[in-house]
Amino acid sequence: MTPPTKERGAALLAVLLLVAVMAGLSVLAVDRLRLSPSLAANTTALDQARAFAVGAENLVLLRVTDLMEASRNKTTLAGGWNGRETRLALPVGNAVVRVRDGGNCFNLNSLADGLTPTQLAPRESGAIQFVALMRAIGIADTDARRVAAGLSDWLDADTIPNPSGAEDDAYQEARTPYRTANTLLAETSELRAIAGVTPEIYAALRPWVCALPTTDLSPINVNTLLPDQAPLVAMLIPGKLDIAGARSIIEQRPAQGWDETADFWRLPALSAQSPTMDVLEQIRLKTRWFALDLDVEMGGAQVSETALIDGGTAPAKLVLRRWGNDE
Repeated sequence: MTPPTKERGAALLAVLLLVAVMAGLSVLAVDRLRLSPSLAANTTALDQARAFAVGAENLVLLRVTDLMEASRNKTTLAGGWNGRETRLALPVGNAVVRVRDGGNCFNLNSLADGLTPTQLAPRESGAIQFVALMRAIGIADTDARRVAAGLSDWLDADTIPNPSGAEDDAYQEARTPYRTANTLLAETSELRAIAGVTPEIYAALRPWVCALPTTDLSPINVNTLLPDQAPLVAMLIPGKLDIAGARSIIEQRPAQGWDETADFWRLPALSAQSPTMDVLEQIRLKTRWFALDLDVEMGGAQVSETALIDGGTAPAKLVLRRWGNDE
């Protein structure tokens, strides 16, 4: 039966539209088939890169275990291990490993005190050191006190803000409301969520701070400190030791490191000071925490890892791993 003349154009249009749709689907299917081998190859390369990263990580754990056993009562810079890059050749790529003292930093979680992560109380000595560090690196006193108060409120279990601090009410007024964590920081980058922390303040603090999985005051190993890390010494005695004096103390370290913490405190710049007991115990001669930076390139795939190693156990163990950077 012949369709009416006025309907012949509509039928032709429907056929042409169907052909166009089928052609588009065919092009898409062919394109997916063409990309499938590449996607599979990339996935395989990424999996292999991660597997080699874990292998390199295990080698580092063995190295840290050996270092801890050899160092006995102290960890020094002997052997040039701190911050040194080591390249590992892989079948079709390479890995770059860097291990450094992971405790020579300000522990952001030291502004809290307590054994239960969700029942923390503010620690005044940690806040005082944090303010001292910020002032030492050029952050204004008003800003430093506000950031320290904000971090204390972020960590502690109560809902009562400190003077200049901030609890839930302050954060719920933000464009995207959120609440305080009331527990330990897991990442240094969480500091950016704290009231008073501007991008400029975070950038200034980032090289000096860390988030160790403990509320202990920053465990400063004076046998592995570098002269450029003088602010970490100056913060121990707020207002009584400037950066130049702290740098001089580090430069007076014996070639083989100090054997006793008392030898450190007997230095002329420190002997007249009266640090509290918790600060005296804060100074260490042996490193417990090691930071690992690992980059693997293999078959066009790139994998980055940062990790924290606890060298206080035998053997050393991994306590935190991040794929990608920690920002």
